[in-house]
Amino acid sequence: MLIDDYVAELDGALSGPRGAKRDLVVEARDSLVDTAEAFEAGGLPRAEAERLAVAEFGEVREVAPGYQAELTAVAGRRLGVLLFISVPLTVAMWSMLWRIFPGTDQTWLSQPWWYSPASKLLDLVQLGTGLYGGLVLFALSRGARWLRRPRLATRSLGVLVFASLPITAALSMLMTFGMDSPNTLHGLPALLANVVTSAMWAIQIYCASRCVRITRAAEHQ
Repeated sequence: MLIDDYVAELDGALSGPRGAKRDLVVEARDSLVDTAEAFEAGGLPRAEAERLAVAEFGEVREVAPGYQAELTAVAGRRLGVLLFISVPLTVAMWSMLWRIFPGTDQTWLSQPWWYSPASKLLDLVQLGTGLYGGLVLFALSRGARWLRRPRLATRSLGVLVFASLPITAALSMLMTFGMDSPNTLHGLPALLANVVTSAMWAIQIYCASRCVRITRAAEHQ
């Protein structure tokens, strides 16, 4: 097998973030080219030098799992960073808006019994999601040497997003529309906050889907 064929097969066997995947494939290609050029300098024909370099590098089925593990960790770290930063920022944004546009005393005095527990649960879910994202980020970077199954850590982040977002959305809707006069936010600030929140959720869902997809691909290698 020549280098171009080998690289194409390796590229097709890997799944992960495009930039990181491209860098790994280019790195593998450069290593193969350097080895082939060394063989060629020793007197071998180019085609034979490439075949020998490929054979020395290892079969794709042997090499791919190592590269896939790195791509899986990259995807997990990216989602971890996203959760660790975006969730607290979203919470801070809404908290600031409610401080700027607080409800009337009558509104808060007449709030239903479930409002306070729902508010605390929402805070716990969001806080837990952000903290877990930070923990997995640490585990996949500084703690990678002690982490035996980075694939499970990456998948757990994806599963967490799919579990926490419906709860967060439901609690937010309940607290917004479940009271008689709940919404004291002005139209434009509320619109902008909802746009930012929706964008963050969309990015989280995209990254979580990629994490789950990548870890499934890694299982079959």
